[in-house]
Amino acid sequence: MTDKLSDAHFEATAAALDTITDQAATPEDPKSTLHTPSNHEKSHKWLKRIFPYDSLEAMESAWHMGNYVIDRKTGEKTFEPMSIYVRVGMHALYYGSQQEKALQWRRTVKLLEEQSRKMGRQYDDPASVDHIVPFIESFNLQESMSEMKEPNPTKYRNFNDFFSREIREDARPIDEPGNDLVVSSPADCRLTAFPTIDLARKYWIKGYGFTVSKLLNSTPLASTFDNGSIVIARLAPQDYHRWHSPVSGTIESVTEIPGAYYTVNPQAINESGTLDVFCENRRSVMIVKRAGSSSRVAIIAVGAMLVGSIKYNSGIDVGREIRRGECLGAFQYGGSTVINLYQEGDVKLDEDLVRNSTDGVCETLVKVGWRVGAGPSAGISA
Repeated sequence: MTDKLSDAHFEATAAALDTITDQAATPEDPKSTLHTPSNHEKSHKWLKRIFPYDSLEAMESAWHMGNYVIDRKTGEKTFEPMSIYVRVGMHALYYGSQQEKALQWRRTVKLLEEQSRKMGRQYDDPASVDHIVPFIESFNLQESMSEMKEPNPTKYRNFNDFFSREIREDARPIDEPGNDLVVSSPADCRLTAFPTIDLARKYWIKGYGFTVSKLLNSTPLASTFDNGSIVIARLAPQDYHRWHSPVSGTIESVTEIPGAYYTVNPQAINESGTLDVFCENRRSVMIVKRAGSSSRVAIIAVGAMLVGSIKYNSGIDVGREIRRGECLGAFQYGGSTVINLYQEGDVKLDEDLVRNSTDGVCETLVKVGWRVGAGPSAGISA
């Protein structure tokens, strides 16, 4: 009975994801389908026709279908609805009993990889330009387009070209540019910051088995960051989707780690006893030796559901000197995450970010180049 029930849920999820990714290749208005938040009842009635029993309703009750975030500038706390493909991916990964989940995890890995590659191909197609303006309108990005090197949405070759659009350097000036002790946000993102890995596991990363050695795929390298601090920068689909260096220094290594394509939505990260998606997902690990010191920083780009690629900019390679705020690479369509690891005592994270992450258990909206901490002698932001 359990096998049959698990099969039914998996097949429903596969059908739903296939329908969603098919929409990337159709002229149907994406504002009413693919790019509509999951709580848009009218646009997504088809979901309830696909899923068996009351599984979708049960999930809606168990999950809030969105995340609260705090605006760092204003202190305002707001609710952001979950995108529709994340909602379906959450269903694939978390609905049902532990036994059902275990039965479908391997199939889910294959399903999400297939759908991610499919979405990547469709958004590389020149016909996908039809999705650019509706996407901008769905997420109210009209004003932010003025910050881009190419502000005209009709000038992009395809949707992925638009999605990985470049920003003008003067649109994201870095805080305290002359101070190499300061570390910056690596992305326009929803950010959490923890002085220790143990605190990150207590408040945020609840999936079983998370360790730094698994994240880096190296026990010797992980020992470099024993008792160190961690910054997690989550990029939502509507964000500028490139990542930047949080420090100045020299690239010592870049390691590609194959993996799955699970969602990196907080409700996947925060659920106790489930898969640790950071250590399961495809990722790229860059180690940087900080300028003016012997300390190391890990910059980990983590792919996610429907993210077809993690691409470094031309010239970003081992031995290259990089500056804080310099663009390192781009993600293509979907949500994604950049994780920064700092050695013990190397960085004191800003108190407001730590407070939001621990007392509030909430992400903070920040921009590329904003200060997130500094070496102890540089002081700390309140």
